[in-house]
Amino acid sequence: MKIVNLIITNFRGIKNAEFQFDGHCLLVGPNNVGKSTICEALDLVLGPDRISRFPPIEEFDFHNAQYIAESNVEGVDFETVPIRIEVILTELSEEVENRCGQHLEFWNTEEKCLLKTGEAEEANPPKVVSCLRLETLGGYNVDEDEFEAQTYYSHSPTAEAGELDRVSKAVKQMFGFLYLRTIRTGSRALSLERGSLLDVILRLEKKSAGLWEKAIKRLRNLDIEIDAPHLDPVLQSIEDRLSKYIASDVDGRATKLYVSQLTREHLRKTMAFFLSLSKDQMPVPFQQVGTGTLNVLVLALLSFIAELKPNSVIFAMEEPEIALPPHTQRRIADYLLNNTTQAFVTSHSPFVIERFEPSQILLLSRKSGTSVSSMKISDTNGLKSKDFQRYARRGLTECMLSKGVIIVEGLTEFHALPVVARLMEENDPVLQPLDISGVVFFDAESESNILKFGTFFKTLGLKTFSYYDYAKREQEKKQQFIDLFDIDFEHPYKGFEQLLVSEVHVDRLWELLNDLRESGDNGSFEIPIVRPNDQKLKELAKSALKGSKGIGWAARLLENCSVAELPKSVTDFLNKVYETFPKSNGIEDTPQEGAVEEGAKANFI
Repeated sequence: MKIVNLIITNFRGIKNAEFQFDGHCLLVGPNNVGKSTICEALDLVLGPDRISRFPPIEEFDFHNAQYIAESNVEGVDFETVPIRIEVILTELSEEVENRCGQHLEFWNTEEKCLLKTGEAEEANPPKVVSCLRLETLGGYNVDEDEFEAQTYYSHSPTAEAGELDRVSKAVKQMFGFLYLRTIRTGSRALSLERGSLLDVILRLEKKSAGLWEKAIKRLRNLDIEIDAPHLDPVLQSIEDRLSKYIASDVDGRATKLYVSQLTREHLRKTMAFFLSLSKDQMPVPFQQVGTGTLNVLVLALLSFIAELKPNSVIFAMEEPEIALPPHTQRRIADYLLNNTTQAFVTSHSPFVIERFEPSQILLLSRKSGTSVSSMKISDTNGLKSKDFQRYARRGLTECMLSKGVIIVEGLTEFHALPVVARLMEENDPVLQPLDISGVVFFDAESESNILKFGTFFKTLGLKTFSYYDYAKREQEKKQQFIDLFDIDFEHPYKGFEQLLVSEVHVDRLWELLNDLRESGDNGSFEIPIVRPNDQKLKELAKSALKGSKGIGWAARLLENCSVAELPKSVTDFLNKVYETFPKSNGIEDTPQEGAVEEGAKANFI
């Protein structure tokens, strides 16, 4: 079973949006763009336990907390504003098709749309397949003063006019949807509370029958007082005092100490999974192990569930990289990709992102304050799949989540320009730091790659800035740079090392060389004890810088410069970038997932 389409209206940080999926999906994008909202929306429609909560939704689940609005109808003060989330499922299991047969529709896999009424003759596989369309409607019930939500079959041919058939919890359990939230799930995943992962496993394995009755009976027969006889006179004294006010015809003692209140719900909350991690360690509650270990334990439970329902498990997982080392992140990503029917993952980690194909990565962005759009990385221009995989850990993923990218052609510039930017920002409070503006640096490794990566980032809707060496170029080639980049900057030197020795004061050049020699960092590169004349000093510095591109000597040189001594061919460029991202007067007004503005309240359909 797979999700192929999702429509969200008025839910959390998304006013309206539609997404299409094709198998596994990695959701990436800047913070507060809607990644978690998508996972929460899927859980509302497909999760077997979410709707069972009371209340299933609350004020802040409505976009901008608006669940009522002024009415345009005369005599009516307000009208309710609903949440609506629609999901279309394909590749249905035989069990689901048999159970939900009357609600089935048809999905065109090529045109990615539902067949309309009267188009049944076109329902020929593999182009057209059966599908199930579900929708969750939520809102504010004015009469009850409560928030309500329910999931329905969008196609309900036998229902009363204007009505839809409800989707039962038993049917939702067939879907096998599991949502692993960041951190939050771990705190109760190994408890026996309703809906916990351990509880799900016991129910799927049908191992919980009789558990509670037997546990309650054993606890009831546990005599605590036998190990604490000194309690008896205290309890007897309490009984004597109570007897003055409350009559009792009980033979013997009327009071008793028990371990619990002997209800299933209390036991669910108190029973816990204990774990021992070494021979000399007593088992401890799972909450007390490290966060990374806890997350791996949760993954173990998820894998167990996937094996119990191998053909119908859909995972939604938020940021699997939390508190986990890179090799574990990769294992989790590989597990989800290879052992689940479909997985929805949110992540900022290059170790997770690199495991997904570009066709499986969906980049989210906001077209406006309320509308969220998406784009497959494979649909962008300029970058092949092998390039994406190669550069995923080299800053490409960070750039994808940014607002602007400064593309340089080599490692020296990649190390040096951020130093200049930091010194400029520290000296001038008017400048908005590039980190806050969401501008990052990217090393294209050569001039020939600058256009390729520039095209890729531009297609993603990012501001693009190029910085590279002077060279003789045909006007047509130069025009490509000018047309592509928001700021195209070709400095006047044939190499960045030549720029540095030409524009940085010779005293700073000697300080660098002298420091390298005294610290021994120069290695086999010979540096004289006596300072040479300025011309030879520049030649020596240039040779040192060219021979140490990956060591960071250029950045080390610039660290010792005052702002006035920084190379003009760098500061002029960066000032143009700062002008593109001026400092704001206050906190940026960016809609957040689940965040709300002051607003009125809304209703249930």
